[in-house]
Amino acid sequence: MRRNLQGESPLAVKSSMPGFEGRIVDIRSGPLQVRLAETPADIDAAQALRFRIFYETLGAQALPEMTRRRRDVDRFDQDCDHLLVLDHSRGGGADAVVGTYRLIRRENAARLGGFYSANEFDIGPLVSQPGEILELGRSCVDPAYRQRPTMQLLWSGIAAYVFYYEIALMFGCASLPGTDPDPLAAPLSYLYYHHLAPAALRVRALAERYVDMRRLDPDRIDTARALSALPPLIKGYLRLGGFVGDGAVIDRQFNTTDVCILVKTDLVTEKYSRHYERQSMDDMSKWARRR
Repeated sequence: MRRNLQGESPLAVKSSMPGFEGRIVDIRSGPLQVRLAETPADIDAAQALRFRIFYETLGAQALPEMTRRRRDVDRFDQDCDHLLVLDHSRGGGADAVVGTYRLIRRENAARLGGFYSANEFDIGPLVSQPGEILELGRSCVDPAYRQRPTMQLLWSGIAAYVFYYEIALMFGCASLPGTDPDPLAAPLSYLYYHHLAPAALRVRALAERYVDMRRLDPDRIDTARALSALPPLIKGYLRLGGFVGDGAVIDRQFNTTDVCILVKTDLVTEKYSRHYERQSMDDMSKWARRR
């Protein structure tokens, strides 16, 4: 089992509250829960959900072994954390997993030989930054659960993870649908002209895969229409103060056009810190009442 920065098993981490112990991520809202995968069965359920969404719904091209197993799998799954959203009203098995995110920190990437994003972008400017960094990938939510409560729960789980590991910067490949950049001219141009990362953090698409995002002149961009054309996930990153790198990449396997998104986590941890402090006070009150 992987160990956290203090050398403890993630499942053995104790809350600072007397009488409580728990996971790095364990947040509940009604029948919904967000936590990290703890068993091979958990990871298998996440890979099954990814296959259903990416390949059966969004038209990604599965490798023969993936089709046989009906699982989306790659080598990066071997050494990472898988964040899960579960709906316990659907039972306790694989059907309960309705959302997932793959989380890769520096130490994971070192063992894996690099980050997934490095297949598409030169992420040297990010890797050279001090502090812990986190790659977010394989975001996937069951269509029936793409409402605000589930998405908020998923982001709360990411915030808890960021808070725990003191992540300074998170990043990853974010996708727009389709492999023809011309119909995506407005959103790509908008992202470049309004949300380009500062020079010190500006990753760039690999030269052999580089697609210029400047498809329209700045004065021809209808901002409202460009924003409406952005996938909800990218808009979520932008609301957190996110930036994009220079250049897009065509990913024909996943039938997408990818940009590199990066977010400095100050705002994320600030919001979660306030939530955590409120939750700690609630837990202390409950504990006191039981004494």
